[in-house]
Amino acid sequence: MDINRIGFAANRPAGTIGQSSQVSENDNKQAGFKTLLQEKAKAGLSFSKHAAKRMNERGISVDNQLMSDLEHAVEGARKKGARDVAVIGPQGVFIVNVPNNTVVTTMSQSDMRERVFTNIDSAVLM
Repeated sequence: MDINRIGFAANRPAGTIGQSSQVSENDNKQAGFKTLLQEKAKAGLSFSKHAAKRMNERGISVDNQLMSDLEHAVEGARKKGARDVAVIGPQGVFIVNVPNNTVVTTMSQSDMRERVFTNIDSAVLM
């Protein structure tokens, strides 16, 4: 029964009048956001324009195996709470922004000599 647009039920505990729809609405929003975030994470890595340009300039090609290895490395870093990770492998280094699932830059093995990596919080060796 609604009295002046306030939900009322005799069997509800004190303090819950009119709150059940708001609580379930918030739960639905949180569940929806969590699902969306998980789907985005499963969608795979994307490459920024800068990273794609660097890969082209440096002759780095990405095949299915490398992509799978990168995704696995990033997922491992995500589980440890990493935000910006350097994934180091035989093809080179891939700097990945973990929350956005985006490779932001890359360099080949030959370009790695005497290079300094800044603004990373983790490294994963492939």
